[in-house]
Amino acid sequence: VVGQKHYDTAQEVKEILQRYEDLQDIIAILGMEELSPEDKRTVKRARKIRRFLSQPFFVAEQFTGVPGKYVTKEETIRGFREILDGKHDDKSEDDFYMQGGIDDVTQDAS
Repeated sequence: VVGQKHYDTAQEVKEILQRYEDLQDIIAILGMEELSPEDKRTVKRARKIRRFLSQPFFVAEQFTGVPGKYVTKEETIRGFREILDGKHDDKSEDDFYMQGGIDDVTQDAS
């Protein structure tokens, strides 16, 4: 069952990823420098979200060489919520690649 927090977070993730897609042409033509501060923040968070979506799954272990991790629905929602809220704006988008939950991101980035 999807709760309100889950639904709201998922909608915001979809919105930020869509906005990022909308900005792709502008970025390609003019570069990131020409974006407003808000759009730059959106792009950075969207890129982190895309990387965070690459969580290591057990079924992909043989292909990636990265051990699979089990992440609860609640932990996943919390991770996306923290990215959306800017709690990890200081971290590189690479810190989010092939991590389990958001706690893995913060531990590995330390």
